[in-house]
Amino acid sequence: MKIISVILSLIFFLSCNNQQPNQSKKSIFVSIVPQKYFVERIAGEKFKVNVMVMPGHNPATFEPTPKQMVELKNAHLYFKIGVPFEKAWIKKIAESNPEMKIVDTRQGIELREMDSFNALLKRMEQKNYNKMELDKKHYIIKDPHIWLSPELVKTQAETICDALVEFDENNKVIYRENLEEFKADLDQVHEEIKTTFEQLKNREFLVFHPAWGYFADEFGLKQIPVEIEGKTPTAKELSRIIDFAKNKNIKVIFVQSQFSTTEAEAIAEAIDGKIIQIDPLAEDYLNNLKHIVDVMVKEL
Repeated sequence: MKIISVILSLIFFLSCNNQQPNQSKKSIFVSIVPQKYFVERIAGEKFKVNVMVMPGHNPATFEPTPKQMVELKNAHLYFKIGVPFEKAWIKKIAESNPEMKIVDTRQGIELREMDSFNALLKRMEQKNYNKMELDKKHYIIKDPHIWLSPELVKTQAETICDALVEFDENNKVIYRENLEEFKADLDQVHEEIKTTFEQLKNREFLVFHPAWGYFADEFGLKQIPVEIEGKTPTAKELSRIIDFAKNKNIKVIFVQSQFSTTEAEAIAEAIDGKIIQIDPLAEDYLNNLKHIVDVMVKEL
């Protein structure tokens, strides 16, 4: 019994000892999973990075849990990115911890308008279409999906690095070196994607949720969204999308698990096509982009 007691005491001691480094790490919060990857590439092991919108959840409808609101009280930095839930919650997040600095990673980035199927048809129907006339009829939403452009991620990474250096100047050399390594990887994946897409003949692709606007802009593609100004299409709008897809001979609709696929499945059946899932919120950012490019080249 004495030997067993000694062994249990040793296990308890080692367990407590192993947990100590995590307890001593300063805490950072980010809104979505890809940001965790960005911060960890620059900060290394020096911070514990917590994510608000965990895998499988929709950033448009997400609400923080009571546990997350408590954990925010111990955070030192929060990196926001402009996803929809922030609009309703960022003030409460700030109030939960007045000492926590909130950093907007959109700074230095020119935001594009969210792609709209109605706007696309308007451009096609009217060669001299007046943008201001369209703006009066349709609510213009700024596209938050800046993390899907490797070029724009470099800008976000610089913002993240600057915030880390300001908070922890003693390790600024490490953060700057990590930043340069990350930017080099982003440049490399950009060139790989660009080269892969050179063989792509059909450069238009149909998506349910228009998450790929910045990605498409960077690589000379055009996304065609099923969603109409952030909402599921009406029966009339669905009919127009089906006609459009048939005329363009589009046979694939790209969807993501965070959104319902009901409308996408109806369109796929009507055009004798199929739906394919691609994930804009995966943590393994660089490899995920490469995987998505391989899928697009195969299916388009």
